[in-house]
Amino acid sequence: MEHERQQLEQSLMAGLSRQETKAWLHQYAQPFKELMSCYRCAAMEVETKFNVLNEELSLQYDRNPIETIKTRIKTMESIIDKLNRKGLAITLENIENNLFDVAGVRVICSFPSDIYMLEEALLNQDDVRLIRRKDYISNPKENGYRSLHLIVEVPIFLHRQKRLMKVEVQFRTISMDWWASLEHKIRYKKNVEITHQVAAGLFECAEESARLDRKMEEIYSAVVCREEGCGE
Repeated sequence: MEHERQQLEQSLMAGLSRQETKAWLHQYAQPFKELMSCYRCAAMEVETKFNVLNEELSLQYDRNPIETIKTRIKTMESIIDKLNRKGLAITLENIENNLFDVAGVRVICSFPSDIYMLEEALLNQDDVRLIRRKDYISNPKENGYRSLHLIVEVPIFLHRQKRLMKVEVQFRTISMDWWASLEHKIRYKKNVEITHQVAAGLFECAEESARLDRKMEEIYSAVVCREEGCGE
């Protein structure tokens, strides 16, 4: 508890004076921890939804469309830094109303088609509300990054109340995920300049990764079709 308080104080000091930091801690330290607990519950709620879908769809398709599910909650440092960059005061209201990626769930799928199937299944649930959608698979970023991003709102049920919480969901295939992870390690390596040549090489790898995704799905579809006797 004391360690968390010290971390929070250090983070706040980057944007507030010592006196302002003490005032913030006095007013918000406990409510901040409670809010982060709500975000953790929301991430668990979404993760559970995907585990249930994976179990159901494995019976239908004779395989698990989800390879792995990862959850994360933004650190105090990241939250405060993002509010500072947005020019917003460090308040609980600004966290809830302006930061939609405090809670994150990353779903790693086998094939690109699995991503859109799972997206549809999730959004068809009547307690899930779509806030925002960005499809970087159909429209990759300039650096080659591919992923489907959703901001959804889900209810969590606490001891005495129900709260609606926002969660960012990222869908990737296995190849999209390893490319994004390695690209981040290379691009943000300390004291290393990313030259045009390096950026071009990373983009080329992203394109090759997407080509392999398409090829593997074509091979899988051909195998399934042969097993099921398509066209006979």
